[in-house]
This record gives sequence, C-alpha cells and structure tokens, in this order.
Amino acid sequence: MKRREFIQKTVSGATALTIGGIGLQSFAELNSAKKITILHTNDVHSHIDAFGPEDGRNANKGGVSRRASLVENIRKENPNTLLLDAGDIFQGTPYFNYYGGELEFKLMSKLKYDAATIGNHDFDNGIDGLFAQLPHAQFEFISSNYDFSNTIMHTHTKPYKIFKKDGIKIGVFGLGIKLTGLVDPMMYKETNYLDPVETSQEMTRILKDEEQCDLIICLSHLGYHYRNRPEKMSDLKLASRTKDIDLIIGGHTHTFLPKPTVVKNSENKNMLVNQVGCYGINLGKIDFYFDTQKNKAANGTSIIV
Repeated sequence: MKRREFIQKTVSGATALTIGGIGLQSFAELNSAKKITILHTNDVHSHIDAFGPEDGRNANKGGVSRRASLVENIRKENPNTLLLDAGDIFQGTPYFNYYGGELEFKLMSKLKYDAATIGNHDFDNGIDGLFAQLPHAQFEFISSNYDFSNTIMHTHTKPYKIFKKDGIKIGVFGLGIKLTGLVDPMMYKETNYLDPVETSQEMTRILKDEEQCDLIICLSHLGYHYRNRPEKMSDLKLASRTKDIDLIIGGHTHTFLPKPTVVKNSENKNMLVNQVGCYGINLGKIDFYFDTQKNKAANGTSIIV
C-alpha cells in the first residue's frame, strides 16, 4: 500500500482516530500497514427475512441473505476479517417461536460468524433451551461475567477467545447484562452474575499482559447508555472505568450509531464503542490499521444492509 493511500484510508471515513494515544503523525511515516476488519451485529432478534416494502422506515432493509452477500464481499476485499455478534440472537419473529433458535444458529454458522456473546433474550426458552440449540452453532459463545458453573451451560462458553489474523493477535471477551429483574430466574437458574468492571479488568490483564494481544475487543450486552438511570452499568460507563479495551461492540439498547463513539478510558486514551441498532438492519464495520511496531489507528461506520 502506498503511503498516501494508507493515510487517506486511515484518516477518512465516519470515524478516524488513533488508539492508545499514538499520534497520527507517526502513521505518516508508514510505507505499509496491516488491516484488520471487524464486522458486527447485535439484537438481530430472529429477523431472518428482509423487511417488506410496506414496513415504514425499515422498508426493504435487513435480511440474512443481504447480510451474507455484504459480508462475503468484505471478506473478499480483506480476508483478515472477524464477524461478531453482541447478543439477543433470539426472540422477535415466528421463526424463533417455531424453531427455538435452531434456524438462527444454523444461518449464523453459514455466514461463518467467529463468535457471539449471550443476551438476556437468549434465555427466553430457558437455559435448557439455549443449551439444546448449541449443536447448531459452529461458532464460539464468549461469556466472561456469566458464571455457568452450576448450570447445564458449564464448559459450553469461553471467557475469552484469541484470533490470529495476518500476525495480529486479537483477544475477544464477552459481557452480559444483569439478569435479575429482567429475566425470570427460572429461565437462567443458577447462573451467577459477575461485576462487569472487575471482570473486564481481569480479562484485559490476561489478554494484554499474559497473552500479549495486539487488539482487545469486548462483546457487550450491557447497553450503550441509560440517561435516566445513571446508576446502571453501560458501555460508555464501562469504557471510562477500564483500560486496554480497544473496542466495545454493544447491544441491548437497540442504539443506532452512524459511527463508533470515541471514549477516553481510565488512562485517558482513545477507545471505541459501537452499536448498530437491531433486527439486522445495519452491519457495523471497523477497520484497524497496524504499523510495523503494531501501533494502531481505526476508522468505522455503520452500513445499511
């Protein structure tokens, strides 16, 4: 990649920033860079089909088929791509009522999702119902703050997963929302909820210090922000209270962001928070660029499917 092309790609687009406090000036000296693309969805809620022409503001948007074509084209452009989901895969159309999540997991597997975390609606057929559908999911479920030790889901999720793309080590961990008061306790049984901030600090310590990851992503179903409930944990609050997370991919609040939000972490360094609404209408796309020293910059946007 020519120097001018790299600079243009790095500083253009909906969001362009440096991660971890590295100045853009340092990137001007680059002759080449590695590019990692992160694609993501959240709160798809069993929406398999595209919206019809009479469906108001969502008319002719979404649908698994269109998303598959879009993802395929992006992967052809950059094979170093991850596809992730931030939870609430289940509940919202008759497909879930009839198939119980089987179709959703099979289609996500066809799209070659790399990982997903668990949302509150993924317990809507109970923890046993979620477990029953796992054989249809050919991707990892990552959950760091749901302790499933005393449940049927024990050993069927991972607290984190590491991916390697073009020599870049990418660590992904997952956070779920507090289920008490939100989900019938009979649905999640003895699932134990762990504090998201403390869990994040432990996960980033492992991924950054022990595993030496170059990029750390949190798949979160905490919710973007709660204006009227400042005491409630959210992605923006989590971002400001933690360090070493480069990107939080969010869900739960169905927040449509046209581009990622830039947040200062606890060390006053830039990181990103993104969420792409709901129902598979949008696909999040964030490109990370790494120089030879693995300093990184990013830009991101939301693509209508």
